[in-house]
Amino acid sequence: MRGRGAMLYDVLESTTAGAMHPYPHHLVTTFQTADGTPVTLRPIRAEDAVLEQEFVRGLSDEARYYRFRDILRELTPAMLKHLTEIDYQRHMALIAVTRAGDREIEIGVGRYVAFPDGESCEFAIVISDGWQAQGIATALIQQLMEAARAYGLKQMTGEVTSSNHKMLSFVTKLGFKAQPHPDDPQLVRVSRAL
Repeated sequence: MRGRGAMLYDVLESTTAGAMHPYPHHLVTTFQTADGTPVTLRPIRAEDAVLEQEFVRGLSDEARYYRFRDILRELTPAMLKHLTEIDYQRHMALIAVTRAGDREIEIGVGRYVAFPDGESCEFAIVISDGWQAQGIATALIQQLMEAARAYGLKQMTGEVTSSNHKMLSFVTKLGFKAQPHPDDPQLVRVSRAL
């Protein structure tokens, strides 16, 4: 999923310049996927830049397109900084990680960025192709909505490529209302009250 074309990245640039808040340990949770694999959901950290880069490299072209509206294969250093050095309030990112031998691997990420109105935010979520349909996206979005509510946000919005039927089905099952994008027929705007 990609929000407002380049909007989410533009908002990221303006929100990451502020002070970072303490790491929100209370948002770290664990669960098991449908097949029994242990997964940890946790807020991203600056030192997760390599993990985030590997995650994006491992996405299929289709997943990268749906998330970034581009088939970029590598995040630039500036993008990595914006995606991993967050303030944990106006910009929250939760990653889903599991173990592969003695190392951690990222298998999903969800984030929101608050709009200047202080009442609404835009979200984005992507799950590695091999980890879809395991309950990870549901766990991420529910935790993300809870974090947004705790920050005082009242509405979550996003924009989904109209051909991304799996994402549209997923968010509507979670109570998001979908409507045609007023400026881009290739996008659908989704929103729900928090």
